[in-house]
Amino acid sequence: MDKPKSSAELAERIAQWRTHLLARGAIEPSDADELEDHLRNQVAALSSAGLTAEEAFLVAVKRIGQQEEMTREFARVHSDRLWKQLVASPVPDGGASMEARTEAWVVVGLAVIAALSLKVPELFGQRLDPDAEGGGSFYSRNLSFFVLPCLVAYFAWKRRLDRVTCAWLAATFVAAGVIVNAFPFSPQGSTELIAALHLPIALWLPVGIAYAGGRWSDPAERMNFVRFSGELAIYYVLIALGGGVLTGLTVGLFSFIGVDAEWFATEWMLQCGAVGAFIVGAALVELKKSVVENMAPVLTRVFAPMLAVLLVALLGTMAWTGNALALEREVLIAFNLLLMLVLGLLLYALSARDSLARPNWFDGVLLVLVLCALALNTVLLAAMSARIVEYGSSANKLAALGENLILVSNLVGSAWIYTQFLRGRQSFAALERWQTAYLPVYSVWAGIVVVVFPPLFGFA
Repeated sequence: MDKPKSSAELAERIAQWRTHLLARGAIEPSDADELEDHLRNQVAALSSAGLTAEEAFLVAVKRIGQQEEMTREFARVHSDRLWKQLVASPVPDGGASMEARTEAWVVVGLAVIAALSLKVPELFGQRLDPDAEGGGSFYSRNLSFFVLPCLVAYFAWKRRLDRVTCAWLAATFVAAGVIVNAFPFSPQGSTELIAALHLPIALWLPVGIAYAGGRWSDPAERMNFVRFSGELAIYYVLIALGGGVLTGLTVGLFSFIGVDAEWFATEWMLQCGAVGAFIVGAALVELKKSVVENMAPVLTRVFAPMLAVLLVALLGTMAWTGNALALEREVLIAFNLLLMLVLGLLLYALSARDSLARPNWFDGVLLVLVLCALALNTVLLAAMSARIVEYGSSANKLAALGENLILVSNLVGSAWIYTQFLRGRQSFAALERWQTAYLPVYSVWAGIVVVVFPPLFGFA
């Protein structure tokens, strides 16, 4: 660890230390707050005793203890709480066990509310079936509201958010719901589709604010939310695989006794389970205590090099053959999804990295991945611009163009800061701040697409 040479550098080192502490996954933010206060008090006391800022910081850190060893031991001892806090039998002395049981009931209750809310519109003639009248239009516009409010409610309860923050979060969802349901979308129109696709991205920001417990301005909390999002995706896939097996067993076993259970399995187990599992998965991530923490570095170190090799091969082949990127809409959508995958993998890799570690070979791989994504995004922007010139603008094209402009700006900054970090001229914290600062930008643009684009293009 570099020695702090000024009060500004001391503040940055303390921020890096806190980020490193939280990144271990075994320490709650409230515990980190206490440790940070303890560290600052130690530094102040040592400075008053005549030590320089750098000496006081190093001695204070050593007094508190080797954080990596401490958190690894804490995680090893408490990792079983992931399952015990959900299903364990009561323990005689109550404090922690009572809190765990209460949380389990809150999670189950919110999951049931989310699952059953999916079926309420059917009482009023709305059908989730895309082949039914209306083609599931109502559900495509409102799917976010069956899941995300319950998720925000869980974090609001978990983080004990104040009433003002809760009121603002609730108002955001109410306003979004009124807007997307009041718009007179044309049947099967493109503006309804892009609004439905961008709404979850826009509303993921309020989820992050609730997750951060009102400390969204803290880069460490934003990076924790990135880590949470990636781990939630892992848990959701695992739960979905298990749910698919359970659904198949339900249909198969009941068929052996001459009972057709397919309607129940498809219309209730799959649909309601897909919604409720989102809440359960989020709670499991919260309670994991380092169970998935070990997955993150493994997954990123496997897939990041593979994806980097793929992009290098793709760009090299395009340069060698001289084949330009096709202008078909499906191709451009596929490449946009690829770039979003690269961005997601990059964010997850950064969230899994020890912010205090020195640059290594994997950082070089990530820089190659960023540069390849930047090159591909530049080619994609040129192809999209050519398509707009040739065929004219549309809601889909302008929405995608805006997202790619934001992405290229993000990648340019990331490439520059990462290069400086590898050369020892920037801290890793600067890269974290840059990446997490862009999270609201994507959500705000998605909100603009949802609110502004439909009336701008006549709801067609």
